[in-house]
Amino acid sequence: MRPAGRVSFTRAALLLVAVALGLWLLTAEFAAVSGGGSGADPAFRAAVGGRRRTHAEAAVRSPDAWRTREWRRAVDRHAAVLRRHLADGMLAASSVAVCLGGGSGVQAAMALRELGVVGAVAVAKEGSPPLAVAGDDHRLPFPDDSVDFVFAGRALDDSKRQAELASEAARVVKPDGHGHLVVLTSGASDAYSLRSLQALLPSLRLLRSRVIKGHDGSTLRELVFRKHADISATSMSSNGSNSVGDCPNRDLKLEIIGLAEPLIQEEPAKPWITLKRNIKNIKYLPALADIAFKRRYVYIDVGARGYGSSIGGWFRKQYPKQNHTFEVFAVEADPAFHGEYATKKGVTLLPYAAWVRNETLTFEIKDGPGKKGDNNNSSAKRGNGRGMGRIRHAAGAAKGVSSGEVRRVPAFDLAAWLKRTVSEQDYVVMKMDVEGTEFDLIPRMIDTGAICLVDELFLECHYNRWQRCCPGERSLKYTNTYGQCLELFASLRNSGVLVHQWW
Repeated sequence: MRPAGRVSFTRAALLLVAVALGLWLLTAEFAAVSGGGSGADPAFRAAVGGRRRTHAEAAVRSPDAWRTREWRRAVDRHAAVLRRHLADGMLAASSVAVCLGGGSGVQAAMALRELGVVGAVAVAKEGSPPLAVAGDDHRLPFPDDSVDFVFAGRALDDSKRQAELASEAARVVKPDGHGHLVVLTSGASDAYSLRSLQALLPSLRLLRSRVIKGHDGSTLRELVFRKHADISATSMSSNGSNSVGDCPNRDLKLEIIGLAEPLIQEEPAKPWITLKRNIKNIKYLPALADIAFKRRYVYIDVGARGYGSSIGGWFRKQYPKQNHTFEVFAVEADPAFHGEYATKKGVTLLPYAAWVRNETLTFEIKDGPGKKGDNNNSSAKRGNGRGMGRIRHAAGAAKGVSSGEVRRVPAFDLAAWLKRTVSEQDYVVMKMDVEGTEFDLIPRMIDTGAICLVDELFLECHYNRWQRCCPGERSLKYTNTYGQCLELFASLRNSGVLVHQWW
């Protein structure tokens, strides 16, 4: 064979070897990426995790949990939700994006990186930089007004300190319309609860809302908020400074009031029996709306008497609290009931008479069972069986009505105290049984706007009702009529106050 022929044969042989080697390597890589068979190299499969790694995973340290199929599905679900915000221009490759919610936040951050937002990060207790930074959703490790896009996901639904989380998310978002906050929630399905959520974000405006499906088939609401510098921290949150006609949630309350039990138009012959029947018809606010998006939960018993009268005997046993813990305030001027509150946890006693200003008043306590005027009666000492105490105006007791025990007691401005103590961000339930003083207190609360801070009111309206003792005779203790009570209830409901008739 000639030398030239030998050279050509050698080149051809080398080319065939190279092609064979390339085919072998390609086959090995294909087997590894697709999960491989029994012949795939174990070390190679472990290195690639059984599939191709995304560029987002390649850029970070990936814990084992990040390589599971369920994790991959969760990332894809987040990408499906977040893709729209990129299309709408709320996100760009250069955006500073922060995702909350622990592991779910890490999944969302990974989805954003895969969508091209290269600087997206999550906040997690155990950081895994650069994808997840160590921190807490209630104390974010970012400066004020520094983040373009906050994805809260379901973090608000899952948090027990929603007000803190909402405040932190709003703090870090950029102002002037450049920053956005996205919340996914199973709540806020009614106008009232949506308003409650908005009250937790006073510096942000709701930009849009849409309904989406959760991965478990549940219905979620996606809420997009935008931060504006021209919204003050208090412009969306009422402290009761406006009149009731200007209450920020008046129209929303009217929708709920339309679902409440109707007022009893005809004067009941036996109110004490009517209450037992009507209490089964009462539509409590937590049964009509989601009360989850509140900073705190407060029950105020005005005219509380003893602990078991309505706090322990009714509110703590029967009121539907949606698993929330309530702070309780007991307003009671009669000192006979004060002692028992010293041992009641979670109850703050206000040992005063509820009134329209701060002053000292004459307080009359109706005789209870037992011998009239017998101050040594053991029942009277304990406060058991005592009649309801009431403020007696300067004119004295009504003609023909025998007076019980009379003493001087300190009184306080209930409306002013309410405005100092609670805000629109709080959920406030009030029961009022003040023996006729409601015709002084309610107008004062309306005039000052304090009534706007009460979410639900249980009001006993006192009028010259028929007496048990004397058929055909009306009580001279009160001058107001049942018709005037109806007008009071109707005016409260028309003003946006969910009030119930109470006896």
